[in-house]
Amino acid sequence: MEKKLKDLDKEALEKIKKSNDIERLEKLQVEFLGKNGKVTAVLRGMGKLSPEKRPVVGKLANEVKENIEGELKTRLNELKKEEEKERLKKETIDITLPGAEVSRGRLHPMQLIIGQLEDLFLRMGFSIEEGPDVETDYYNFEALNIPKNHPARDMQDTFYVEGDFLLRTHTSPVQIRTMEKQGPPIRIITVGKCYRVDELDATHSPVFHQLEGLVIDRGISFSHLKGVLIEVTREIFGEEREVRFRPSYFPFTEPSAEVDVSCFKCQGEGCPLCSRTGWLEILGAGMVNPRVLEMSGIDSEKYTGFAFGMGLDRMAMYKYEIEDIRHLWDNDLRFLKQF
Repeated sequence: MEKKLKDLDKEALEKIKKSNDIERLEKLQVEFLGKNGKVTAVLRGMGKLSPEKRPVVGKLANEVKENIEGELKTRLNELKKEEEKERLKKETIDITLPGAEVSRGRLHPMQLIIGQLEDLFLRMGFSIEEGPDVETDYYNFEALNIPKNHPARDMQDTFYVEGDFLLRTHTSPVQIRTMEKQGPPIRIITVGKCYRVDELDATHSPVFHQLEGLVIDRGISFSHLKGVLIEVTREIFGEEREVRFRPSYFPFTEPSAEVDVSCFKCQGEGCPLCSRTGWLEILGAGMVNPRVLEMSGIDSEKYTGFAFGMGLDRMAMYKYEIEDIRHLWDNDLRFLKQF
């Protein structure tokens, strides 16, 4: 029996060394050490040995079993390392090849304009307020001195939702809500979408963006308004742009003005972009109508203020010389990659 165990040990070790795959090693483990394996069969016959022989054969059997197990483990590790080496060799990256170009995202021109203006106004001490897109008739019209049947309502073709609710036609309702919520001094801007029944073409859209500002305090005058708006035009269009204020009419401001900048394309000489006038209209502004202040609970005898509103889509078109407003929302990557 001792000779048989030594022969099995030699046979097993030779077969293990010659094995070149893991599956073959698993079969050898079953062949020699499994439930019905060769070494196990020898161990079952130990009951026939004399008491003197059993310890000697048992010790040898354990040594053989440990040898086979150890060799199986060693060979298994060797095969795994060889397999990993081959796998890494196949997966090796050729670092001499040119790398794949990574597509980088860019800020949308509208976001560029909004970010630039918000940064400017925050530096000037303004805070940013927000309001709902779905408004009531009161906040969108009446509180802004635009009562029922007022002709100014015809200038803003409105999307009515239900009853007194509508999609806001401008961001001015945020000004009213702010005046009701807090007393003077007030220095805020608001940025958001507005909605008007309008045909979509090169210069018009039923959905557009506005930025509006409001300042309420003691001693506020039109000169303060001019100073702020001139700073805005310089920030967006550059130091060399000329600015002019033209008298206008808005029911919620008095006096009111529209603000133009000299055309950057023709330098004020006249071109199709500025309709041959040399000027581009960019925003409307004025001193807050005392009636609007009183309706919002602010004493117009003590406080004055100014307000202004600008179409950001139009500002982006002027700044980046975009000829068609639809380019802003067509999601054409060829267009967006320019910014």
